[in-house]
Amino acid sequence: MFDYTPGMENGKLFELRRRTFDTPHFRGIEFIEVESKSIINHVPGNYLPFNWTINPYRGCSHACKMCFARSTHTYMDMNAGSDFETKIVVKVNAPELLRKELRAKRWKGEGIAMGTATDPYQRAEGKYKITRRIIETLIEYRNPFSILTKGTLILRDLELLQAAASVTTVSTAFSIATFDEEAWRKAEPGTPHPRKRMEAVKKLNEAGIPCGVLIAAVLPEINDGKEQLREVVAAAVDAGATHIYPILLHLRPIVREVYMEWLKEQYPQLVSSYEEMYTGSYAAKDKQAALSKKVEDILATLPQKKRPAPSPRLRDAHRPRVEKARLAAEQLKLV
Repeated sequence: MFDYTPGMENGKLFELRRRTFDTPHFRGIEFIEVESKSIINHVPGNYLPFNWTINPYRGCSHACKMCFARSTHTYMDMNAGSDFETKIVVKVNAPELLRKELRAKRWKGEGIAMGTATDPYQRAEGKYKITRRIIETLIEYRNPFSILTKGTLILRDLELLQAAASVTTVSTAFSIATFDEEAWRKAEPGTPHPRKRMEAVKKLNEAGIPCGVLIAAVLPEINDGKEQLREVVAAAVDAGATHIYPILLHLRPIVREVYMEWLKEQYPQLVSSYEEMYTGSYAAKDKQAALSKKVEDILATLPQKKRPAPSPRLRDAHRPRVEKARLAAEQLKLV
C-alpha cells in the first residue's frame, strides 16, 4: 500500500500487482496496478485556471528531464529519476471511482483538468485505456474537461472527443517545446516527435476540438533561440492553435537535482549559468516576461490563420443535451 499526500492528490493507493510486458514499446517498464481511494483531486488555492484534476497514472514513460511531477514519486518511496520513468502506477479502478464521484450530490459539475501532473496519453494508455474510459464516463455525465498532453495517442480518441464536445465543453492542448532534433531527443526521449504532435494539434482543430500549444518547457540556452521559437510558433499558427503560450523552465526541489545531473551529462558548459539563473525554483521574473515578449513579437510577424469553423456535430450542440448524450454514447457503443 502506498500512503502519500503530494499536494494536489490525497489518499491511499492499494497495490494489487506488478506487471511487465515483453514488447519493444513496454520493455524495461514495470506497471504497478493499484486501486485508488479517490480520483477527482481538489486543487488548493486559486493560482491555477482549474479547481479539479484527474491523474489516471503516476510516473511517466515520456521521461522528460524537467518534468515537475517527478517529485511525486518520492511520496511513494520511489526515486524521481529512473523510477519515475520506468515504474508507472496505474489506477485501474479510476473509471469506476469517477462514476461514483460524479453522481454524488456534492459534485457540482465543474470542469476537470487532465494532464496536469503526468500524461494521460503516455505509453501505458495504449495498454490500459483508462483515459478513454474516463472520457466515456465524462460524456455520460456531460461534465466539462480539458486535456494537456504530449501523446499523439489522443488521436485514437478523436471521435470520442467529438462526442464529448457535442454535449459539454472540451478543450485540449499540446506541450511542444522545440523542433530542434538534438534538444528534443536529449530532453524528452520518450515523447512522440514534436512535428507529429503539431500534426495532432492540426487534426484536433480541424475536427472541431479546440487545441492550443504550450511551448514548454523552454530551456534557457538550449531551445530558447529566436529561430527555434519562430519555427514552433509558425507551425502552431498553421495548425490553427487556439492559443500559444511559452513557459520557461522552473526547477523545484528534487526535480532540480534530476535536471542538473542531466545537464552535467549533456550540456556541461551550461551548468554554471544555470546555477546563477536558478538560485530558487524560478528564474527571475524578467526572464519569463522577456520570453513572452519574444513570442509575441514573432506572432506579430506571422499571418494569422482563420480558426477552422466548428464541425456540424458541434454546431448543433444546443440540441437537448440528454438526447445528444444518449446518441453519442450509443454511437460509440457506450450503452
